[in-house]
This record gives sequence, C-alpha cells and structure tokens, in this order.
Amino acid sequence: MRHTISISVMNEFGVLSRIAGLFSGRGFNIESLCVAETIDPRVSRMTIVTSGDDRIIEQITKQLNKLVNVIKVHDLTGEEYLERELALIKVNCNADNRAEVLSIVDIFRAKVVDVSPRSYTIEVTGDEEKIAAITELLRPFGIKEIVRTGRIAMARSPKAK
Repeated sequence: MRHTISISVMNEFGVLSRIAGLFSGRGFNIESLCVAETIDPRVSRMTIVTSGDDRIIEQITKQLNKLVNVIKVHDLTGEEYLERELALIKVNCNADNRAEVLSIVDIFRAKVVDVSPRSYTIEVTGDEEKIAAITELLRPFGIKEIVRTGRIAMARSPKAK
C-alpha cells in the first residue's frame, strides 16, 4: 500500500541525507520526496511517498522518530488530506496545433509559462491523476521534456460540527 508521510525536521545540514540513508539502508524505496522550509525558517517539512504494509510503515515511522533532527512524523494515509504536484511540460507546438494545445491547457486550468516558435511550456498543478491525464492528452503533440516536483501534502482542517 502507498503511504504519504509528513515529517517536520530541523532545517540543518545533513538531515535530508540521514533520512534518505535510513530508507536506503533498510531497503525501503522513496517514490516521491519534497522538502522545503516552513513558516519557521528553522524547520523544514518533508513529504515522502513510499510503499509498504502497515508493519513496514510502522517500522519506518519508529526509525524516523529516533533521528535527533526529526520533530514530528505523521503518516497521512487513511486520513483526509490535500495533496498536489507541480509539473512543467514542454510540448511541441506549431501554427496548426497551437489552438488545440491551448484548449487542453484551459480545460485543465493549467497555464502556459513560456512560448517559443516551436514549443509551449505548460505549468499544471493537481493530484497525480490530473498530471497523468494532461500528459496523456499532450503526448500526441510530442512532449519534449517533463519535470515534476513530487507530492506535497497537508492534513485537512477538522470540519465544523
């Protein structure tokens, strides 16, 4: 089963390396990793996507909590949470197909962030399925390059009762 783990860590040299080393040293794969500073510049948030059964994820969580620079570990799987990815997709364009590409961009609420005589670079944000869907629709035009951020995630706020 796929798990999304949110980790708050001290924003210090070597923390990312130690966490990645924990995963690789135990034979766990990181499918997606995103790290950035939080509102507090001394703290960073890591979002890691990995796969494993509940026993493996529990082991990962316990190992992460033992690391000195880790503040909090939260497995978001099974909870309500928001997730997004960002993708930049460079696609071939010419005078004949520009309108069709722009139509796809509009449907997915994406935007063109760079234009050249032979290509558009498109920025799209959304869940993994949205990124996959727009990629498949743009593929026939010829995708020159694609770059993705990996998943970021945040627990939803409790609903008012």
